[in-house]
Order: sequence, then C-alpha cells, then structure tokens
Amino acid sequence: MLNTRPFIFLILTLLIASLVQSWQGGFSGLITIGILLFAYVLMDYRLFLKTLRWVNNIENTPPSYVGKYEQIIYPIYKHFRSQTIDLAQSNQLNQNILWAANAFPAAVIILDKNYLIRWCNRHAKQLLNIDYKKDSGHNLLNYIRTPDFYQYVSEGNWSKPFLVSEVRDGRRYHLKYELTQYNGDNILLLCFDNTQLETLRTTQQDFVANVSHELRTPLTVLSGFLETLKDLPPEAISAEQRQHFESLMQEQTSRMLAIVSDLLTLSTLESTKLGDQPPVAIQSLIEQARAQTEALSSQQHSFHWDINQDLTITGNATELSSAITNLLTNAVRYTPSGGTISVFWGVNEQNEAVFSVTDSGLGIAPSDIPRVTERFYRVDKSRSRASGGTGLGLAITKHIAIRHNAKLQIKSKLNKGSTFSLVFPQENIASNL
Repeated sequence: MLNTRPFIFLILTLLIASLVQSWQGGFSGLITIGILLFAYVLMDYRLFLKTLRWVNNIENTPPSYVGKYEQIIYPIYKHFRSQTIDLAQSNQLNQNILWAANAFPAAVIILDKNYLIRWCNRHAKQLLNIDYKKDSGHNLLNYIRTPDFYQYVSEGNWSKPFLVSEVRDGRRYHLKYELTQYNGDNILLLCFDNTQLETLRTTQQDFVANVSHELRTPLTVLSGFLETLKDLPPEAISAEQRQHFESLMQEQTSRMLAIVSDLLTLSTLESTKLGDQPPVAIQSLIEQARAQTEALSSQQHSFHWDINQDLTITGNATELSSAITNLLTNAVRYTPSGGTISVFWGVNEQNEAVFSVTDSGLGIAPSDIPRVTERFYRVDKSRSRASGGTGLGLAITKHIAIRHNAKLQIKSKLNKGSTFSLVFPQENIASNL
C-alpha cells in the first residue's frame, strides 16, 4: 500500500513556501496555496474514508497508515480485540457449563420465581418427560403432579430433599428432588433416580433377613434337641432314639455349613477377577457330574445325554464344574419321579458353546423367572429345603457365568418344565474338532 506520509510532508513544505511568497506579494503564490490546500484536504479525506471503511469492518486488522486517525483507530481496535477475547472465553465457559449440566447424571431444571421452566438438561426428558424446546415457559407443577411435592415446593423449606416412590409403565421408580434458590429469585431443581440404590438397599435387607431365617431354622432344631437331651436322664431315651437325635443334629449342622460355604463361594466370585484361563474339557466335568446326578436321581428319572466330546472352552475348571453340577442337581430336585432330563453340550447356530439342561418338571411362573437367581429365592420353598438346597445354587451359577463372559438363560413354562442354559461366547471356544 502506498505510504502517503512523504507526500503530506511535501505538501506542507510547499504550502509554507507559498505562504512566504504570497506575503512578499506574489499572486501566483495564492494560487499555489489554494492548490496545496485542496490537495491536503483531498488527502485527508482519503484517509478518513479508509478509516470509515475499517470502522464498518472493525473485526479486520486496521489499515497500515491513516494519519491522525491512528489515535482513534488503535485504541478502539485494542478495546475491541480485548472484548472479543473476553466474549469468546465467556461463550466457551457457558458452553462448558451446558455440556457439564447435560452430562450430569440427574435431571437439572432452571426455574424462575413462579416455577416456570427456563432451561433443562437431557436427563429431564428421560426422567420427568420435560423437554426444553417444547416445555420452556410452562409451570413445573403441571408435570410433577404429586400432591406432597406441591406442598414441599409451596412451603419453601428445602433444606431436606423430597423423596417419592411412584409406578410408571409397571415399573417402580424412587426419585429424590432437591431445590435451591440462587441469584435472587432463580431456582435450581435437581432430580436423582435412586431406583437402583433403593433396589440394592432392599436386596441387602432381604439378604440379611434370608440369612437369618435360613440359619434360624437349623439352629432352632439343634437348640431343641440339646435342651431335650440335657433335661432328660440318660436312661430316659434308648440308644436308637439318641442315635436318631444325633443324626438329625448332624443333618442340621451340615445344612448350616453348606449355607456358610456357599456364601463364602459367592463372596469370592464377586470380589475376585478370573483372568486368563487354560482350556477345560467340559465333557469330563459333565461325566463327573453325571455320576452324582444319576445317584441323586436313584433311577427315578430318564436321562438323555447329547455331549460333544471334542468341544473345549477356556475357563476355571472348578467353577465350571460347580455350575454344571448346580444345574443338573436342580433338574433332579424339581422334576417329579418318572420325568425326563435332557443334557446338551455343543455349539448353537451363532457358533456359541452351550451347556443346557432341560427337564419336564414343575416349571417356573413368568413372574418368578427374573428372581430365581437371587440369593435364597425359592420357587417352591418347602421342596428346596426338603431336598437339601441352600437357595444359593443359581446365584452362584449366575456369577460363574458372568466371570466367564457367559450368559445364564432361563426358559420355563409352568407345569411343563424348564431349560437352563450356560451360553459361552465364541471367543471362549478353545477347540471344536
């Protein structure tokens, strides 16, 4: 770009010379003065236009030379750049806050003093069916219609959270609401989904109650026998009666030991990782369990065995043996005399390794199927205890499956029988000749 500074200096020099000449009486000096003044004004106007064009596009870099207008342009540009940087940082901060609010694992809703919705995150849609674009400007109380919540909001005492349990689409939800007033009359509402936490708490309470119940029964029996033996003189009971009492006490003691053993097994399965494991010949484990199963059946059931002798998977042999035995034992316990039990070990259509046990037994009601793998859950409580079950077998089997990246699948029809399957992913297969 042409630098006009030397020309202005030249014009000023000639202007001074012309003024001197005009003072000495020369008419030509006046003409020269006029021309030079016009040239100066024209040059200044050109600089002014250059400055004006920049003002209209102030985000651009200022022109290299604008004469006296530099004193105006550069302070403006410096302030503009500072404001632009501050605005960009503020916008980035606001964007980060919005991202954080959307990532927050709870419904976040901003309200005004009249409880009108000003903004909400995506979890508000998932948890409360409140959508920012659709519901902004509407009253929150139109969406949360619980009478106790209305009273909680109206009272304005929000030092403690509001807890509510409600059923939606056949499922129970446990929600926790927290309200906070900020920046004058603005209100921040947080809604947490505590369903999983409450379910875990209920499970823990049920577990403690079930353990107490399971141990109380044999302890009561033991205590009763011991009290009886203590109060009776030795000659009051025969040797056969004493032997019978001792046998029953031994049975109850064994039952308690079995419960404790299974609880310790569950604890180990839940608290340790499996890691890399060698190939396991499942067919050998099935053969070992077969002998135990047929002995337990006492020839009361008809067995069909379809075993792939060449299929092996990686895993922990002890754990897999326990899972196989649990499924076979359950089939015998829940299949009436004369029933059929079919055992399969092979590959399905998805090239997954499958161990399944199908029985023609009592079957399981649809409402019970999701719960049969819970600790101490029994479909037929009296039959389980009579057959010596601890109520932990399927819970153990489920955890063994999880540790082997497998699935425990349950299909059942009431009074027609059940199929329990351990399905191992293709990557677990070590060989299939």
